Amino acid sequence: MKTVMVLMLVAVLLALASAGVFMLRKGGSQGQPRNKNMARALALRVALSVALFLFILLSWYMGWVRPTGLPVGV
Repeated sequence: MKTVMVLMLVAVLLALASAGVFMLRKGGSQGQPRNKNMARALALRVALSVALFLFILLSWYMGWVRPTGLPVGV
């Protein structure tokens, strides 16, 4: 389960990086494709982030992962 979470986090970071590339790249004469691609990449990042959050909540509810917290000093 932790592997799935790490892979989803990497996918979120890749979507963010692709949005940055679209932002910095020169678009056509009107700039429409650049804005559309950047907005699509950012929407994908938001969707992946929400899916990751819901997956973490589901994993915690099902007992697949457990919060450990910070160790208390002895």
